Amino acid sequence: MSDATAPAVELSRLRFAYRAGHDVLAIDHLTIARAETVFLHGPSGSGKTTLLGLLAGVLQATSGQVRVLGQDFSTMSSGARDAFRARHLGYVFQMFNLIPYLSVRENILLPIRLEAARRARLGTASFEAAVQDVAGQLDIARHLDSPIAELSVGQQQRVAAARALIGSPEVVIADEPTSALDTDRRERFLELLFQSCAKAHATLVFVSHDHTLMPLFSRIVELPEINTAARGSGQSGTPAAPAGRGRA
Repeated sequence: MSDATAPAVELSRLRFAYRAGHDVLAIDHLTIARAETVFLHGPSGSGKTTLLGLLAGVLQATSGQVRVLGQDFSTMSSGARDAFRARHLGYVFQMFNLIPYLSVRENILLPIRLEAARRARLGTASFEAAVQDVAGQLDIARHLDSPIAELSVGQQQRVAAARALIGSPEVVIADEPTSALDTDRRERFLELLFQSCAKAHATLVFVSHDHTLMPLFSRIVELPEINTAARGSGQSGTPAAPAGRGRA
């Protein structure tokens, strides 16, 4: 269960290391409000993908707390975190994580086939209507019966996005989701992403190196500014946020 009164994300005294004594992340505090759209920025190696893995419960903090929708991941088993992620989160993985032996349609439908809460959010819409809607908006409807291996990298990226968005998750996490899209499809994808999050009152945490996207978001978090582990390793600063935009 999620706590409707809690922020979408709360980090407290977070530390994470892949090997003892070498912190990748050291964040004393970060809070992300419900329905906030956050652009997470930082150079390669600053821990962006690691932080997303912690927010999704794929990784577990070495110490400190990671709370998502009021639930403390440090007290949950790996299986409980997996179930929570399936119920409440949509994740666009940088490497897509599509299942190669399933069709495009079957990949997109996985979250609502596996999780009752995601099915319930469809309301009266049928599975087919839901998949046609999200696939149509991402311009992959004609590929629904195709094997994943027959799609281009950009098309696979859009399938991964459609799978993340179907069933209106409460938190959407996107790791470089526009990197393989041309300008027209990028704009269409972002429009769908923001519309879907607004409709579901969902929180969006979005990682990208594309500075031109920053003005679209309600808040910019420069990871090197809050991650003392990155500062300690000599990571350089990053460009300032556009005027009028919040920062962590």
